[in-house]
Amino acid sequence: MEELLVGLIKEYGYVILFVWSMLEGEAGLVMAGLLCHTDDMTVYMAILVAGFGGFVGDQIYFYIGRYNKGYIQRKMTSQRRKFALAHTLLKKYGWPIIFIQRFLYGLRTVIPISIGLTRYSAKKYAFINLMSAFVWASLTIIPVYIFGEEILGVFEWAKEHFYIAIPFALAMLMFLIWFFHHNTKKRR
Repeated sequence: MEELLVGLIKEYGYVILFVWSMLEGEAGLVMAGLLCHTDDMTVYMAILVAGFGGFVGDQIYFYIGRYNKGYIQRKMTSQRRKFALAHTLLKKYGWPIIFIQRFLYGLRTVIPISIGLTRYSAKKYAFINLMSAFVWASLTIIPVYIFGEEILGVFEWAKEHFYIAIPFALAMLMFLIWFFHHNTKKRR
């Protein structure tokens, strides 16, 4: 099964990377960096594909906000605070918030939709979004490519010592869930 999955990733890696980058992307970019390290992808092409994928995904979210204002206001009531935060950030900081939005956990899809709801220039948004997408792809893929041997070594160790790695991963997951729950509860 593992060989089949690796074979599919090697054969359709750029297509998978593009789609994954449109949706969210960080895990896909890490995989791309590792595939670049093992010479199954080229670094420049992976950055280009991931950058365009991230750009297209955020442009889709922007236009969802631009042309579906009523639907968003009716259906996304649980996200109202995030939309309000996104509007406040855009008013306070302007274009830099567009540039760094893909690095803001929990706001990556909300900010483009929120900006689409405003009268912000679509051309200006597209330009900033494009530059941001390529910086994001580069800042994720290149370090993984450089430190690929060490990362693959950790995966190999975890595979051999699964009886230690699985409980450790579960403990980290439980800690992260507690941490985010605790901080969310504190803000309310």
